[in-house]
Amino acid sequence: MKEIIIVIDDEEDIRELIRYNLSKEGYEVFCAVSGEEGLELIRGKAPNLLILDLMLPGIGGLEVCRQLKSDSALQTVPIIMVSALGDERDVVSGLELGADDYVSKPFSPRVLLARVKSVLRRGRSSPVDDQAILREEGLLVNPQRREVLINGALVELTNTEFKLLHFLMRQPGLVFTREQIVDGVHGDDYPVTDRSVDVQVVGLRKKLIDYGAYIETVRGVGYRFKG
Repeated sequence: MKEIIIVIDDEEDIRELIRYNLSKEGYEVFCAVSGEEGLELIRGKAPNLLILDLMLPGIGGLEVCRQLKSDSALQTVPIIMVSALGDERDVVSGLELGADDYVSKPFSPRVLLARVKSVLRRGRSSPVDDQAILREEGLLVNPQRREVLINGALVELTNTEFKLLHFLMRQPGLVFTREQIVDGVHGDDYPVTDRSVDVQVVGLRKKLIDYGAYIETVRGVGYRFKG
């Protein structure tokens, strides 16, 4: 059975570009031009993924996201946001509402397709095991022993650096805002600033040497572990 993807975008050329490329890859694609039409389509089709433009007539993309994440029947539908450059605040808001990823306009169809496959793959996988050993080529993270190895050599990390790496590496490809990182590493209401997250990332990258490049900066939004 084909996986269903719904696209909500009011720009006809963008909708057609997305529809054409995803259909060519074997997905069943349905399109809507407004938030209201999109919500109705989602409730009728129960899609595997939603591609959501943030700037929509009527109900905007953030409100669509908010309504989906507050609906117990639809809150697990993954969302990839599509935004124009300069909409970083809305992107951050969308991620904090529960969206999974975003792509900036103009975008390459190949980039969008890679993001779609990554998000769908995460949705099909089993729940994340907090104690599972994580590997990326020569980088190994062992949560039970609180160890990080690079090509078999132990890397000395602070407790916060270890938690930060583990948090990002558990969900490769997923974009996290700085606030989400603070909550994930330290818990809600921990008194840490966005700047402190940036400082921790810089230090962690240095200690990971070549593997530091796997921690990608998402401009204006936050970070992700390249997956």
